Amino acid sequence: MRFRTLSITLLCLASTVPLSGQEVSDAPSVMLSSIPFDIEVMGGADESERFEVRNVRGDVLSGGTVPPHESALATGILVESREDLPLTVLVGEESFEVEATVIPGWASVLPPLLAIALALIFREVVTALFAGVWLGAFFVVGFDPIKATGRLVDLFVVPAVADADHAAIMVFTLFLGAMVGVVSRNGGTQGIVKAVEPLARTPRRGKLATWGAGMAIFFDDYANTLIVGNTMRPITDRLKISREKLAYLVDSTAAPVAALIPVSTWVGYEISLIGDGFEIASAQTPEAAGVLLSASSFTVFVQTIPYLFYPLLALAFVFMTSLSGRDFGPMARAELRAAAGRGLYSPDATLPTDTAAEEMQPKEGAPQQWWNAGVPVLTVIFVVLFTLYATGRAGAGPDAGLRDVFGEAESYNALLWGSLAGAVVAIALSLGQRLLTLRECIDAAVGGFKSMMIAMVILVLAWSLGSVTEVIGTSLFLQAILSDRVAVQLIPLIVFATSGAMAFATGTSWGTMAIMLPVAIPLVVGLGGADILPGGPMEAVLLGSIASVLAGAIWGDHCSPISDTTVLSSTASACDHVDHVKTQLPYALVVGILAMLLGNLGTAYGLPPMAGLLIGIVILAGLLRVLGTPVELQET
Repeated sequence: MRFRTLSITLLCLASTVPLSGQEVSDAPSVMLSSIPFDIEVMGGADESERFEVRNVRGDVLSGGTVPPHESALATGILVESREDLPLTVLVGEESFEVEATVIPGWASVLPPLLAIALALIFREVVTALFAGVWLGAFFVVGFDPIKATGRLVDLFVVPAVADADHAAIMVFTLFLGAMVGVVSRNGGTQGIVKAVEPLARTPRRGKLATWGAGMAIFFDDYANTLIVGNTMRPITDRLKISREKLAYLVDSTAAPVAALIPVSTWVGYEISLIGDGFEIASAQTPEAAGVLLSASSFTVFVQTIPYLFYPLLALAFVFMTSLSGRDFGPMARAELRAAAGRGLYSPDATLPTDTAAEEMQPKEGAPQQWWNAGVPVLTVIFVVLFTLYATGRAGAGPDAGLRDVFGEAESYNALLWGSLAGAVVAIALSLGQRLLTLRECIDAAVGGFKSMMIAMVILVLAWSLGSVTEVIGTSLFLQAILSDRVAVQLIPLIVFATSGAMAFATGTSWGTMAIMLPVAIPLVVGLGGADILPGGPMEAVLLGSIASVLAGAIWGDHCSPISDTTVLSSTASACDHVDHVKTQLPYALVVGILAMLLGNLGTAYGLPPMAGLLIGIVILAGLLRVLGTPVELQET
């Protein structure tokens, strides 16, 4: 899951409390015992004023000066228990009392863990997510179960739907669903199957074609997931490739390739965070300021690519399983079931996309021409790329390089305009060739909308649970696990594991990056000193730590059933969501553990990155050979 912005200091629901001209903004709703948090204070007088935060016993917990009509942070506030409340915020001559729920730090991970456990145990993700959101609301409202049941809607669900970025993803998904419904109805989907049939006559070739399509759509993981899954599903169905395998191919290709290619929506975001991390490290370690402030964030990112072990090995493993026809664990059972003709998905599966609805079937007598589906799909890709370039060029200026252009691009607008254009072109082709009437086009588009409804419910609840984790401080508790009392060579490993845990528990890879990069960079610079800086003898530790944030975030995302990219992969592949998580999880764990050993530990202690990657590929190939079960490949 990704969010454009995420506060890393406030554990709160948005609120502003006036203080007769002064204000206390974002007063926490939940405080974690022994975990520091901040409160923003707004100045309202015509001159600077002193502010303090005190506990119920009068002990000063934080203080400072707030400029007139500006804000200042009361930082590092600590409470041990409910007995420390209410807090009193003094601003000049005014005061305000802050009440909140106090919970132990470990309790902040219970809502996501509850959702994940229930989803895996009962194989029903909607109820599991709802339970996680309810538990978070239970904490926020002060342990009142009745109040929590009612208020979870206005506290979390409605804001999740109202968020502009979330709404954009929902509309993007619905428009793509409409396009898929129309091209299915006009025979275009079957036309693609017929056109690709000579090139993908075997399951092996079908899997490799899916992997190749995922590698080609590198500019955005959302677009990658939905386009590749919906386009390749009819082909993989015909080849008796399980829906679980298709969802794995889609999910484990989309984010890794978007994170590796410098021209993508991911990389521009990460480069900006690297620059922020360098600025923070410069302020905290003045002797390193000259080197850090002169370093190019883009150059540093490019240097981290060989250290992105998890994304690189994940892409390699997807290719290896596709080429070899071998799988192990739950994935092998799914593939053997599909190859034997016992079903593309398990008998008790709950599909997030209804591909069997009448509106999603080809109209009787419709010619099966590939271009009726291919042209709309290519339209989506072209419009998204063009809009990314046009909006990025407008924001970055006429002399900016391509990386800066994509870093400034309005990615959500690009996805919206691309999906709308694809739906419009699909309808225009159907009407222009008289394949469908206007009413039939609308019915087919509405059928596409309907096919996405379960996915929309899951997405909204997953986003709601993400909001819960932010309000109750899950990420700050996990962040506190980082310790500065370890060898500097262990920092990349700790950062990778912490980032993975954070992304797994919160379902947000982008939010994880926003939290961890400003923490990891100053931490490793402070521990390593001059040797760790760009150009220094231990530069590999700095590059490995930066790479570990992105790699760990993707790893946690791949393991998490509450990630929206995982949900979208299940949706596009029409695969039971829990089945997708259960079959992908062993692969992600194997690749992740290998990435930690070779990438995080190995390179920190001197192993060249390329040697580590080659060793990792050889080990994965060996494991696949030893543990993998060959699935019957019908070579025809």
